[in-house]
Amino acid sequence: MVDATASSLVFDSVDYGVLIPLDVYFDDLDPYGMLHNGRYTVMAERAFNTYAFSLGFGGSEVAVPTYYAVKAVAIVFDLPLIGNGEIAVHLWTERIGRTSATTGFRVCSRDGSSTYAHGTRTIVNVSGETMRPTEWSEEHRAGFDRIQGPEA
Repeated sequence: MVDATASSLVFDSVDYGVLIPLDVYFDDLDPYGMLHNGRYTVMAERAFNTYAFSLGFGGSEVAVPTYYAVKAVAIVFDLPLIGNGEIAVHLWTERIGRTSATTGFRVCSRDGSSTYAHGTRTIVNVSGETMRPTEWSEEHRAGFDRIQGPEA
């Protein structure tokens, strides 16, 4: 499980959103020693889950079970990330709709000064029973509002 303690989230190092520290491990690297292109979106997913778990949302093991389906991911690679070690993901809300939400993200250095990749991720909230789209709760909306980006 991802560490979701409040101390793992950094709000004051960025102008908006949240900066979530993560680690790159040896098995995240491609044969050239760079973070594999498919792992950037995994890092964004880990950051989103860390943030959601810190608010008490997530899978069946947390206070409020949440089910969502990823509708779209767009990513641009800015700089190669070479080697394992400490990184961060800067995460923010771009748009919150009735049943969907789009978050922006940057995979970056731990202090946020270097960006390796950036993009967006859109999810649809679904019912755990029917797996059909369902409206966000007020608690979910508050969680998205807490990390609003400049365009939200």
